Amino acid sequence: MIGDKRIVFVGGKGGVGKSTSAAALALLHSQHSLKTLLVSTDPAHNVGDIFHKSLHNQALEVYPGLDAVEIDPEIESKNYIKTVKENIRGVVGSHMQEEVNRQIDAASSSPGAEEAALFDRIVSIILDEGKHYDTIIFDTAPTGHTIRLLTLPELMGVWIDGMLERRKKRNDTYTQLLNDGEPIEDPIYKVLQRRKERFTAVRKIILNKKLTGFIFILNPERLPIIETANALKLLGRHDISVNTLFVNKIISEDTDGEFLKKRKENEKEYLSKIENEFPAQQKLYIPLFETDINSIGLLEEFATHLKTRIFESK
Repeated sequence: MIGDKRIVFVGGKGGVGKSTSAAALALLHSQHSLKTLLVSTDPAHNVGDIFHKSLHNQALEVYPGLDAVEIDPEIESKNYIKTVKENIRGVVGSHMQEEVNRQIDAASSSPGAEEAALFDRIVSIILDEGKHYDTIIFDTAPTGHTIRLLTLPELMGVWIDGMLERRKKRNDTYTQLLNDGEPIEDPIYKVLQRRKERFTAVRKIILNKKLTGFIFILNPERLPIIETANALKLLGRHDISVNTLFVNKIISEDTDGEFLKKRKENEKEYLSKIENEFPAQQKLYIPLFETDINSIGLLEEFATHLKTRIFESK
């Protein structure tokens, strides 16, 4: 059951109620006396608006037992570049330092730089900051970004392996030519090795089904169904299993008016398709509320629709 997991990633197509679902799930965990951290990795943050709190790059309590943080990719990118510069300081000569820093600054604006920095913060949350919490729930960006984020540990591991191999060959050559056979100290090699160890540790946690769970949110509509099916297949190729779906905004059976009745009939077809398309996944059906989830009270009501399936059936 998803209520047993220490780490939960919540993903889905934009506009399906992903952030609200993640917030309700986090609130539910805190109500069960679990110290919970809700982490938004979506650049278009909504978590602060849901709790009527001004959130920043550090955790803030938004509900008893529940802290939340909205990761700022720009701040993380700057911190990431600063760390890289500090790691190579003293490794290259002072006459080269300015040129190296210029190259690093240029690389910081390249595609994927903010994503790598964001992933570094997620690694830090899982391995370091997360030690203070019973449960960590990640509200991720829309589906494509989620997939890249979850597969980064594997991709970065391969990249670092290549870097380590090249550094090792270089060091072996220098040892033979310049150091009379004595091994030479290589701070960059040590930094790369440490990063590899941390990426490996995070990947191990992400793939541990006892520790980590994955939820996708979708509406009973054609495009969210297609996108969710494609996402589950792609994640499966990276050994990541999504076992839980929240099917959000279900129209009530006792609807009034011809328009809503037609919408309900159309919805039934898609609900049947969801059952056929995702037979292996646990599915939680959440009703369409009369208004937006714009208060803590409504969020608590939303959470009650999850409670039985997530905790009480354990």
